[in-house]
Amino acid sequence: MSTILDKIIDRKIEELAIRRKERTFYDLEQLVQAASPVRGFAQALKAKQPGVIAEIKKASPSKGVIRADFDPAEIAQQYEEAGAACLSVLTDIDFFQGADENILIARQNCNLPALRKDFLIDPYNVVEARALHADCILLIVASLSDQQLEEMSKTAFEHGLDVLVEVHDEKELERALLLDERCLLGVNNRDLKTFKVDLNNSLRIKKQLPASRLLITESGIATPQDVALMQENQIHHFLVGESFMKQPRPDEAFTALFGKL
Repeated sequence: MSTILDKIIDRKIEELAIRRKERTFYDLEQLVQAASPVRGFAQALKAKQPGVIAEIKKASPSKGVIRADFDPAEIAQQYEEAGAACLSVLTDIDFFQGADENILIARQNCNLPALRKDFLIDPYNVVEARALHADCILLIVASLSDQQLEEMSKTAFEHGLDVLVEVHDEKELERALLLDERCLLGVNNRDLKTFKVDLNNSLRIKKQLPASRLLITESGIATPQDVALMQENQIHHFLVGESFMKQPRPDEAFTALFGKL
């Protein structure tokens, strides 16, 4: 039976073919030359503890529209004032109601580096991310082969981008650890096949991780107790979106979860 992830990747293959016709690799490289300078994503994240990647997200496949009153510029400003280390900006159109231009809009209204949050499947998408002014890309191990992971992470580093590699279980972690050590490691507590959330995912995988590697826990962080649980287990970096997006004031929701940073 086809999962949500399968449907998303099938759509991404179609989308890639369309985008290649609209804009060549050469065109993208020209846009990269004109893009705003890279802001160090990994550096900014590591400089804060807790280090929070705050997400700008309008909708999700499982919840539908999360934030009807959606203003990426204002949200970015609020996140920066609240103490976020970095931004995560959804660009997927069909499943998350995102937009490519939201990265630039967010970055123009704050000084934080931004992750392009999307389901990237090809080096073309990586160069495209830099052309869109992103500072970091997401590589989801569940949706990519080892060859794709290697090629895309290499392309990212060649273009000055940082890389967040996302895993869901121990087998995916083994594959992620084969990549360049500069890659950040994220553990998604949400199963992308069923969309169920289990915070134990991060706690379990943290035990398998070399002490030198930073782990980012993603999805399902909703209460100060969740934050405390992670920090008690030496997990000090977070990617949070839905908990902030559901509230009228994302900055106040940020402070309620993490305190004053």
